[in-house]
Amino acid sequence: MSITKEEVIHVAHLARLEFSEEELERFAEQLADILSYVEKLGELDTSNVEPTYHALKLTNVFREDEVKESLPTEEALANAPERENGFFVVPKVIK
Repeated sequence: MSITKEEVIHVAHLARLEFSEEELERFAEQLADILSYVEKLGELDTSNVEPTYHALKLTNVFREDEVKESLPTEEALANAPERENGFFVVPKVIK
């Protein structure tokens, strides 16, 4: 599959990129090589291949959710530099 210089210019415009004429030609050639390689992969018979979601077999290592008592307010605020009415006082970030 070939890709034209105009298509590279279009994609570059969408990405807000500017390229020289030499770069446009080089990228058109490189993108065409990538697309032809992807086409080769499409020719493979994968009907008996189970889908893979990750290259490594992963298992969830999270613990089960359990309802527990929350941290007491005084303990949570113990090291706070400033507090007011049971809350942390932080600098205002919205003007």
